[in-house]
Parts: sequence; C-alpha cells; structure tokens
Amino acid sequence: MRKSVIARMDRVVNDFVARCRYFHEPMTRGRARMFVLQHRLNTRQRNSVLKLKVATNCPDWDTRIGIIQACSEEIIADYKHGGGRPHWRILEDLGVRIGMRRAVIQQAQPLPSTQLAWAAWEGLMANQHWLEGVVANTCAERVNIPGYGTGLIRKVGWFGLERHRWGKLFTLAGADLDFFELHERADIEHSDAGWRAVERFARKLRMEDAVVAACERNLRVWEHYLGGIAAAGDQFKG
Repeated sequence: MRKSVIARMDRVVNDFVARCRYFHEPMTRGRARMFVLQHRLNTRQRNSVLKLKVATNCPDWDTRIGIIQACSEEIIADYKHGGGRPHWRILEDLGVRIGMRRAVIQQAQPLPSTQLAWAAWEGLMANQHWLEGVVANTCAERVNIPGYGTGLIRKVGWFGLERHRWGKLFTLAGADLDFFELHERADIEHSDAGWRAVERFARKLRMEDAVVAACERNLRVWEHYLGGIAAAGDQFKG
C-alpha cells in the first residue's frame, strides 16, 4: 500500500535529522555565537520576505492568514509565547546573555552560505506552487517536534536539544533559554498548520510527489545553511 503524503514527508524529515551534522556534532561557543548572528538575520528575512510571498500566492484564506499570523509572531510581537517580543529580538537577547555585544549582533552580515540559502529559498518559496511554498515554510519547524531521529533529539526535538546543549555550555537555565522553549511550542503550531494544509490539498491537487520533493529540496538547503554556521563558528573569534 502506498504511504500517505504525510508519512512520506515525515520520512524525509527523519532522514534529514539523521544525516545533518549540525545536530550530531558538539555545540561550541563559536557555533552558538554564529547561530545568533545568522539566525537572527534569517528569522527576519524568511518571515518579512520569503514566507509572505507564499501567503500572497496562497488562495486558501485560512492558510494564508495562518502564515501571516506566524510571521507576525516572528518579526513583530509574539504575545502568545514570547511575552510580546518578536522571536528575532529574543534571540538577540540570548546572544547578549551568552556574552556577545548587542552592537555586534545588530551589525552582523549574512555569510555567503546564508546568502546562498536565501537565494535558494527565493526560488523554492516565491516561484513555485503555493502548496510547495507551504512545505518550504514549515518543514524545518517540523524538526522541533519530538519523534524524529534518535536519542535526545527524538525525545525533545531540535530546539529541545539546543536548550540542553546551550544550558550546559553557558550555564543557563529556565527563562534564560526562552528562545528555544518558545519555539518548541510555537513551531508545533506552525508546522502542524503546514502539515494539515498539505494533507488537505495535496491529493486534491494531485501534488503528493511534488510536495515530498519540495520537502527534500528545502531540507537540503537547511543542511547547507546550518553547515555554513558550523564552519564559520569554528573560526569565530568574537
């Protein structure tokens, strides 16, 4: 019997978690600090530009509003999970908490690998069918849901893993690590919405194979993005 499209995408996510070196290599201070510099920028770019292009292309009203609402939480204010702060600001505050200067964080420029990821996502999110764009919006957020991979990441999800690694590395706990905790909650909602949209529309639009392929391509881009952070972090002296 042919697997459902959701089961097939879950398999793609599981394979990504299993192979992506960023999840399995040790977290270092340099990598953590480079993550702050790049992911703050990436959060702003994806949610103020790329995801909104998907919303523009989406003909389903509820799905479109869900995308816009999620983007608002990321870049304007998250009152449900983040105490009214946008997610990029919470990450900036975390960077200061681990010893980075706020001015350095605010003046950061995207790495070449980050710029290449943005260019790839532009094609995958703005110039494809809207349902493929929905997959691009949410497939990496899916990694924050427990159940993929093995060991601790399977038990708590990617940002649950980071909460553990950063807490140990920088001697932080509780609210100090709220960036990761809020994403554990918010990304369950965001990715569930994307997965539900695929479940609703993929078969109707005869796009089962297309959305699975979109999931695979987008996670390859995420692997490149995270690999760039790791490589630059290993050289980071700030």
